[in-house]
Amino acid sequence: MRIAHLIAGLVLASAPGLANAADPWDGGDAAAGQAIFTHGHSSLPCAICHSNEAGKTKIGPSLFGVVGRPSGSEPGYSYSDAMKAYNHPWTPQNLFTYLEAPMKVVPGTKMSFPGLPDPTDRKNVIAYLATLK
Repeated sequence: MRIAHLIAGLVLASAPGLANAADPWDGGDAAAGQAIFTHGHSSLPCAICHSNEAGKTKIGPSLFGVVGRPSGSEPGYSYSDAMKAYNHPWTPQNLFTYLEAPMKVVPGTKMSFPGLPDPTDRKNVIAYLATLK
């Protein structure tokens, strides 16, 4: 029985996407994410509303350093009450969920973006955002 468990574990560990199924951002392509951020893909580009530069707010807050930052905490940006109350750190998992449908995850957010329905697009954007440090 132990050998069967060991073999099953090795198969899962070697199968792409299965070993880290709990890590939805795993395998994201930062270059593809930068292209979505800058130019869009199946949606508007993030750069219309967000800067990738530290401290530079636009319609939305700067996304420089967003991965790991507490939600609603970028200095100099006036967040909605809904985002202030959301009170979640922007982990890759939380970003993955939020970016799918921002207005559903945080009703009342100022972010009127409908979301990125494609999980690969979300993984790629998160991989890019993780480089902004």
